[in-house]
Amino acid sequence: MYFRLVAFALALLSVEACTPETTNAPPPTSRGTSVAAVPVSGVVPAGRWRAVLIAGDNNSPAFDNGVQSMRAKLVAHGLKDISVYSSDGRTAPAELASVANVATALRTGGGDACFVFVTSHGEERGFFLRPDRRLFDPGSLDRVLNAGCGALPTVVVVSACHSGTFLTPDMRKPNRVILTAAATDRTSFGCGAGDQYTYYDQCLLQQFDGAATWRDLAVATRSCVEALERRMGVSTASLPQTFVGAQVQDLRLPLP
Repeated sequence: MYFRLVAFALALLSVEACTPETTNAPPPTSRGTSVAAVPVSGVVPAGRWRAVLIAGDNNSPAFDNGVQSMRAKLVAHGLKDISVYSSDGRTAPAELASVANVATALRTGGGDACFVFVTSHGEERGFFLRPDRRLFDPGSLDRVLNAGCGALPTVVVVSACHSGTFLTPDMRKPNRVILTAAATDRTSFGCGAGDQYTYYDQCLLQQFDGAATWRDLAVATRSCVEALERRMGVSTASLPQTFVGAQVQDLRLPLP
């Protein structure tokens, strides 16, 4: 269900909350866990990062725009191993953001660090994947990350309504950084048919090049979102959330 707010001033912009239409939980997935030490320096060479980018719905261009812009940003920073999944009906079956494809991509190993970026609708049970009209829940995400990333430095960004639900005790591992666009009981905004990006994705992309560490990026992105929501007249703030594990307090973004 979408909540339309009055646009700021006379710009006549639509502000929509990113919530799904139909939901079901995906089947559990489980495989072995890899083990690797987190670098003491906090630096993982750009060429050793593995990235999985997921646009979970196609009813707004904001999701695919966010993924494509993030891909361009990562390429500019030197990443080479980047997998992109879309919900666009024109997408090849192997690249659709289906439950099976997403689970397979996330539990596939490789590299020395993992980056996962999901932008979609969401609710308190998980984020929405349009190809299956189903939710991907926190337990399933934890299991596939255990299988594919194990103890590697792992950064997860979930940009969706109620995405704070992914900050479960199981997800809060010492080698993980988790950024969410909203608190568990809050919606996020900017996923209307006329939006280029969601508010959170817009701010994340804007702040990316100026941040040294993932913690810095989380702080700058939240400040940006708060300012944007004030300008757009949002009455109930989304309250982006962050978790930074003990082993990755100073984990740096890949350098270009």
